[in-house]
Amino acid sequence: MLAQYSDWLFIAAVVVYVLAMVLHAYAQASLRTRVAVPAGGPEEPVEPAGTDRFAGMGGSVAVLGALLHVASIASRGLATGRWPLGNMYEFISMITFAAVVTWLVMLRRTPAARAAAPWVLLPIVVLMTIGGTAIYTPAGPVMPALKSYWLPVHVTAIALSSGLLLVSGMASVLFLLRSWDRVPAALTERLPSADVLDRVAYRIMIVAFPLYTFAVVAGAVWAESAWGRFWGWDPKETVAFVAWVIYAAYLHARATAGWRTGRAAWVNVAGFATMIFNLFFINLVVAGLHSYAGVG
Repeated sequence: MLAQYSDWLFIAAVVVYVLAMVLHAYAQASLRTRVAVPAGGPEEPVEPAGTDRFAGMGGSVAVLGALLHVASIASRGLATGRWPLGNMYEFISMITFAAVVTWLVMLRRTPAARAAAPWVLLPIVVLMTIGGTAIYTPAGPVMPALKSYWLPVHVTAIALSSGLLLVSGMASVLFLLRSWDRVPAALTERLPSADVLDRVAYRIMIVAFPLYTFAVVAGAVWAESAWGRFWGWDPKETVAFVAWVIYAAYLHARATAGWRTGRAAWVNVAGFATMIFNLFFINLVVAGLHSYAGVG
């Protein structure tokens, strides 16, 4: 019965996230065209009465969704009697939960990023929809290969860091949209400033990269325990290492003159694309030692 409650809570969380996304999108759509501030000041969007209220409601609804989401994860673990990260459905659930919490924390630290909320919630809702339908796995025991104390260490670290990287990657995507002349002004003028988006991507990466590094190292230690070697260039290991190199390059580019903004953002987006490729193509299509992490 707990497994059924977990599924219901997961569905409820998706519905609530969609509602939060709609409320944030309505708040941003309500912004009027930018007008020049007197005395030659910078142009700023005009917020009609009620815009802040809808945005605030969107934030509160997202918090409710996060509570439903964590209850779904916890009840799934109680129903199976194990750490709830034994298959792709559970893994995606943890990634998206980490992404939502990351975004909510970032909003408290950087309120100016609020306008990006619909765009950040969109991939979260899409991932949860795919996880709850196409690759849903009923509650049950894990394969023998996953019955290790390294499961909650390695896989949790990977899931949490992936959630952070998802938000950082979306911030860089929005930064590039904000800076691209061919994007309609009606869209870009409702996004946070390029400077805000750049700061959000970088600040999250500062936390995500060490956590991702720890996850890769923990995975190598687990591999030595399970297969007798730290590294074997298995497809998932290889792509995870490629992603690590790209994210290290982003941090280096972010600190290099001439690369700090646009070029660094492209590097971060490349890392984001590599992570999504690893999540779906490597897990579900390519055969390897990590194939048990797929559906079923």
